[in-house]
Amino acid sequence: MSTLDVAPGESLYYEYDAPGAAGATFVFVNALTGHTATWQHADIGPRLHQAGYGTLTWNFRGQAQTQFAPGTTLSPHLVVEDLRRVVAHVAPPRPILVGLSIGGLFAARGYLTGVPATALVLVNTLRKSGPRLEWINQAMVAMARTGGTQLVMEANLPMLVNPEQLQAMRSTAFSGKPYQPMDPADGLFRLMAGSLATDWDVPYERLALPVLVMTGLHDRVFYMAADVEELTARIPGVRVVTFPDAGHLIPVERPRAFADALLAFARSL
Repeated sequence: MSTLDVAPGESLYYEYDAPGAAGATFVFVNALTGHTATWQHADIGPRLHQAGYGTLTWNFRGQAQTQFAPGTTLSPHLVVEDLRRVVAHVAPPRPILVGLSIGGLFAARGYLTGVPATALVLVNTLRKSGPRLEWINQAMVAMARTGGTQLVMEANLPMLVNPEQLQAMRSTAFSGKPYQPMDPADGLFRLMAGSLATDWDVPYERLALPVLVMTGLHDRVFYMAADVEELTARIPGVRVVTFPDAGHLIPVERPRAFADALLAFARSL
């Protein structure tokens, strides 16, 4: 558990476990509401380490255990630059970039702008710009502004995760407490607001490395079958793993199957 200073009064939190015999390192890129703990689940990080792979997990400025200045714009461009910074600092051997949701877009953009990678994994990332996506993203920011992350999660979880996961998470929802708006200065809110400027038009044809696309079919918010099929077809040498029993949060919903898919992909490289 370490920090990387990136500017005066600003730092990134990261956790690095060097690879063993396998010699490659999974570099995880969070979703906007993510954190390093997502990847350190007993069925993910420890299993990858046991198989001889390293892991590098880190948090964006604005996420847990980081420092960021009031005047810093927490934009998609900044996240990609910070990915470049943390990978350059740690220099993990043979990095395999793994991004969840918008984190996959950050990973792809990072590779296309010079972040070293031997392979790329996009987990429920593929989506196309348009009125529908813009509406969803703006609505989530509006909900956060009105009722915080509690309202965002309670409104969206039934359409994001599988029924089993939803039932497990119900105990932490609907507490009866009044919704609290997020502070505009809060790091997560600033990340969400900044994400409205995301350019989803990635030149997928330029991904000149092995790419694994993971899709959870219970994602009723971001998953559009025709769009995912169209964008997948634009990626050279792509491989696909579909999870019929998971939704948007595959590492949370099916961590062991997620790790199995990562290991199978890495061993095939």
